[in-house]
Amino acid sequence: MELSLARVDYLQVGVTAQKTMRLLPASGKKATQKVVVGDQDGVVTCFGIKKGEAVPVFKTLPGQKISRLELGGALNTPQEKIFVAIGSEVRGFTKRGKQFLSFETNLTESIKAMYISGADLFLCASYIYNHYCDCKDQHYFLSGDKINDVLCLPVDKVNCITPVLACQDRVLRVLQGSDLLYEVELPGPPTVLALSNGNGGDSGEEIVYGTSDGKLGLAQITGTKAIPRWEIGNEKKRGGILCVDSFDILGDGVKELLVGRDDGMIEIYNFESADDPVLRHDYALSESIASIQGGCVGKDGYDEILAATYSGWLTGLTTEPVHREGGSGEELKLSQEMQNKISSLRSELEQLQIKVLQERERYQHSSQSSTAVSSVPAFSVNDKFTLNKDDASYSLILEVQTAIDNVLVQSDVPLDLLDVDKNSAVVSFSSCDSEPNSNFLLATYRCQANTTRLELKVRSIEGQYGTLQAYITPRIQPKTCQVHQYQIKPLSLHQRTHSIDQDRPMNTLMLKGQFSFAEIHSWVVFCLPEVPEKTPVGECITFYFQNTFLGTQLESTYRKGEGYFKSDNISTISILKDVLSKEATKRKINLNISYDVNEESVRHTLKLIHPKLEYQQLLAKKVHLIDALRELQVHEGNVDFLLPKYRSILEEADQLLEEYKRQPAHLERLYGMITDLFIDKFKFKGTNVKTKVPLLLEILDGCDQDGLIAFFDTA
Repeated sequence: MELSLARVDYLQVGVTAQKTMRLLPASGKKATQKVVVGDQDGVVTCFGIKKGEAVPVFKTLPGQKISRLELGGALNTPQEKIFVAIGSEVRGFTKRGKQFLSFETNLTESIKAMYISGADLFLCASYIYNHYCDCKDQHYFLSGDKINDVLCLPVDKVNCITPVLACQDRVLRVLQGSDLLYEVELPGPPTVLALSNGNGGDSGEEIVYGTSDGKLGLAQITGTKAIPRWEIGNEKKRGGILCVDSFDILGDGVKELLVGRDDGMIEIYNFESADDPVLRHDYALSESIASIQGGCVGKDGYDEILAATYSGWLTGLTTEPVHREGGSGEELKLSQEMQNKISSLRSELEQLQIKVLQERERYQHSSQSSTAVSSVPAFSVNDKFTLNKDDASYSLILEVQTAIDNVLVQSDVPLDLLDVDKNSAVVSFSSCDSEPNSNFLLATYRCQANTTRLELKVRSIEGQYGTLQAYITPRIQPKTCQVHQYQIKPLSLHQRTHSIDQDRPMNTLMLKGQFSFAEIHSWVVFCLPEVPEKTPVGECITFYFQNTFLGTQLESTYRKGEGYFKSDNISTISILKDVLSKEATKRKINLNISYDVNEESVRHTLKLIHPKLEYQQLLAKKVHLIDALRELQVHEGNVDFLLPKYRSILEEADQLLEEYKRQPAHLERLYGMITDLFIDKFKFKGTNVKTKVPLLLEILDGCDQDGLIAFFDTA
């Protein structure tokens, strides 16, 4: 069945957070549904649509920002009570806008996630989960990492309260009371949870999860373990998933899966085979989708998908045809309706222009008076700085509620700026003096009109750490700028993983000294990404990491007074040794450092690097031949006389150039890693081999794996 959807923009509210828009249940079978949305100005807005216009039902006064909005009510009755999380408080409103609940929780932090089931209220701050029943405290749990979302399996189906927490360390934590029942390992950090089919499926145990790296999956949460049902990777390299809903938009009696991503993609998945969902339809908006719902909003009888975007736009994708078939009378009626809409928009625009002129004059007058106070306009920035496993690069996504004028990027450590296909901004580089100011990167992105979202990609070098700064200037008057800082950590290309291969040859670094558990944890947080800032509960903790560029691994185990770090890459151990020594010296803590170097690990790391090195060298050679081969082609008219391998280079020239352009300095990075490996191997033996580096580079140009290993062994 073909699906045709038309876009309709209904209304704009303030900036919205994730999961803050819901559709109230319809009063009749084909009646339209009311929309309720909470924004970061603290306003709850409820409205319906009549003749294509938004008609308000109620609107609350501004206040603290709303972090979550959920619908509730008695079990097995229409869920039409509105609950919002504001700071550490939960407020309840009727569908008419009357406030009936103001519940101040005992949470010291703001509420980040909320779920409601009958009289049960499930709330999560950054690390703390609380369960309340009729506003009375029932259960409490302290998570090992940040909690991104929470839900509870339907009590009427599973006959017990089973909360599920989506945690940043790539696990779902299934609870029973205040205790952890078990953990479910996921391929990425889960950002959103939803009941499958809206009700947990036939068993009530099925939940859909979306991850920050764009993966989607379904797991069955039984009483003893989780059973994975299906999982969809992110082959198209789209954004992270922020919201999920189930709704039968195709009208075939089976609910489709609606997915909203942080790059503005809306996706509809259909369960054709009844097993794995298939992507049937997608639609791109220009900003992240904070909430998504399926229902009937604009016109009765026509289903649609309603999305709330970051800047507060409520946009519908409706099944109502834009161009109706029928007689001229209906066409005339439609054009009359459109004319009325256009004239009302024109008058509204004129009023706004007059208001802008009046406000501008008032501002000019007040700024020139003797009691003038400079006012800097405030604006919201939604930013995300994450490591991509696929290409070992960092994505910096900046989203502003108004159009971006320019973004200046500055770094005090060497970084490679990589090409991003979706990026339409014009980039210009400034020469920077790295010695006195520690400036290694200075680039300006000038955005086109109406660009509210900018994505940049950078690749760091392990062992070199510092700060990346983004100066964001939007198109607002008077000109103002916000600075956002992002830490580049010493082992920046490492990513958390659930387990490692213990059979690899490992090097070990051992630390002993008069340091507390909190102190050594803070050093690990400083060195490695994806480690929770909060000190773990218990006496000892183990974290596993994988290097996204090389595939080498790291195991870190530490407790009060001692730490053990194992890696199959000697350079990782060398970086850790240097940084941890420096951090301990800063705090005047005396460290006893010992290490155990495995000679076999160097050969193992070289074998991991070599295929990448060979591929990049071959790519570089092919790219250098392209111009000469194209010149030959122009002079000779045809290339039949060339060897097949040269003909294939000409045929694939565009793809080769594109790949080479997308990965600048890739070969130099690999050369650098092998050089560091060589220096680090002998550093642990107390030998300085920097004079032999030119000879090593000659061998690298020859790309002979056996010769390279022999050089490492005999140098």
